[in-house]
Amino acid sequence: MSEHASTTAPQRLFINGEWTEPADGHYEVIDPATEETVGLAPEASRTQVYEAAAAARDAFATWSRTRPEERAAILDRAAGLMQRDFLANAALAQAESGATTGTARGMQVAVGAARFRRYAKGALEPVEEAIAPQINEAGPMGRAGIFGALAVRQPVGVVTCITSYNNPWANPAGKIAPALAMGNTVVVKPAPQDPLSVYRMAEALAEAGVPAGVVNVVSGSGPVVGEAAVDSPDVDMVSFTGSTSVGQRIAEVCGRSMKRQLMELGGKGAAVVLDDADLDSAVAGIGTTFSFYSGQICTAPTRVLVQRGVHDALIEKLAAYAGYLKVGDPTAKGTVVGPVISAAHRDRIESYVELGRKEGARVVTGGERPDPTGRGFYVAPTLLADCTNDMRVVREEIFGPVVVVVPFDDEEEGIALANDSDYGLIDYVWSGDVARAFRVARRLRAGGVGVNTIGRNMEAPFGGFKRSGVGRDVGSYALHAYSELQAIVWPG
Repeated sequence: MSEHASTTAPQRLFINGEWTEPADGHYEVIDPATEETVGLAPEASRTQVYEAAAAARDAFATWSRTRPEERAAILDRAAGLMQRDFLANAALAQAESGATTGTARGMQVAVGAARFRRYAKGALEPVEEAIAPQINEAGPMGRAGIFGALAVRQPVGVVTCITSYNNPWANPAGKIAPALAMGNTVVVKPAPQDPLSVYRMAEALAEAGVPAGVVNVVSGSGPVVGEAAVDSPDVDMVSFTGSTSVGQRIAEVCGRSMKRQLMELGGKGAAVVLDDADLDSAVAGIGTTFSFYSGQICTAPTRVLVQRGVHDALIEKLAAYAGYLKVGDPTAKGTVVGPVISAAHRDRIESYVELGRKEGARVVTGGERPDPTGRGFYVAPTLLADCTNDMRVVREEIFGPVVVVVPFDDEEEGIALANDSDYGLIDYVWSGDVARAFRVARRLRAGGVGVNTIGRNMEAPFGGFKRSGVGRDVGSYALHAYSELQAIVWPG
């Protein structure tokens, strides 16, 4: 057992308020830093997933009619229980995801609990919006009159939440909490690499008093569980975070039965660095591709488009930044770059770097496997220069600590290069002229744009253009995403 691990007994499924033995046994969850077993996660059968969805369907009738104050109280209590066990939760998240201590505590567990607090308040937000009265002339539809109307937000029903491995707390919380706040019930299918944290979240919800069937958690190491959670006839909506290729397959299944979708998919964030930019600010932002969870984040500014006048200076500064970063044991003080999630993913990232070499890119720094401990799935921060926009390393999501740099001559070319992508999640602009930066930002085909920052406003809508997704969440937009609009009209 890893020294990081905080689970011993094999994990059971959570179905209809009961901790249930999995029909298909267990599989090992591996610590990416040590390659040791963190714990045993349950393998649900297709039948058990259908049972979870049926339980959520049965629970929906009552939960959807509970008072908002009751839903708010349960979500708030759950957040408190997550905070109560904060250090143990963070240790488990770190062990199964490979996050550094600061990330596991501050960005995983803390953000997860904060999202439950946010949607405890969200449960109390108004769901009715008055629409201006309309005067109708007499005609085939009836007598003349003044017609009032309300737009009412109603819960969708049973929501399947399929979560990503890069944040086993914040990502599930961002789905479960707003879905419950709106009166939906959920079937949660965590990522196979780090599902144990999601079961801790379910424990907190159960202790907080969530009724049986309102929250169900089912896991598995292969595609069977996710497929069943999508195609179950009891499921009304699928909320998915993950790769575009998997999202497309889910969307095809949803289309056959008109299930609602919320898709947060891949990204290849363009960082447009103009010739009047503060280069140190740009490097600090772009450098998070190396330093934040080893680049395994869809919003990372991985595709740097830099105006030629500052191209060489930016590359020099980025290379120096990467060189300062300590790669190694994520539990050790000072570590900035921990492991990636698995050996298979490490190999995939390395194959992209080798592909970049073959395509003609220059490896400025990185490109060789670091060996800090002799074990673990580590990738060195890697900077690829002399890239062109037709290279696969520039066009495809690598999802690791790899930054590619493409030069451009003028503003128009920079905008065209940024938009020449299948993706459109979050782009970035660095310029000393704020008006210029906003002018460029407005022309970028992305769901979000950071101007001189990689920071986010957590009430702003989040989601992608093009193949980066469908729909918007975060803040009140998440409440809207997990609801249907109903119009109620009456004569005045």
